[in-house]
Amino acid sequence: MLVHSPWGVEMRVTIDLDDELIAEVMEITGLSSAEAAVEEALREFIRIHRQRRALEELRGIGWEGNLDEIRDSWSTDEA
Repeated sequence: MLVHSPWGVEMRVTIDLDDELIAEVMEITGLSSAEAAVEEALREFIRIHRQRRALEELRGIGWEGNLDEIRDSWSTDEA
């Protein structure tokens, strides 16, 4: 597997991976090589991590209104 460094250098890395995991990723993605499957799995892992981090950063900045008060005001407006 070639690994790209931040300096634009590609490095070949040898790692032991669970064959069943690689086969499952290849089946799910339709990819035909273990290298592509590993890269796709890493990309997906990073995407999910970034998504979770973004959601965590949004926590606490949501709406602070009172839905029951709004509903009550609608019913009194209609009367």
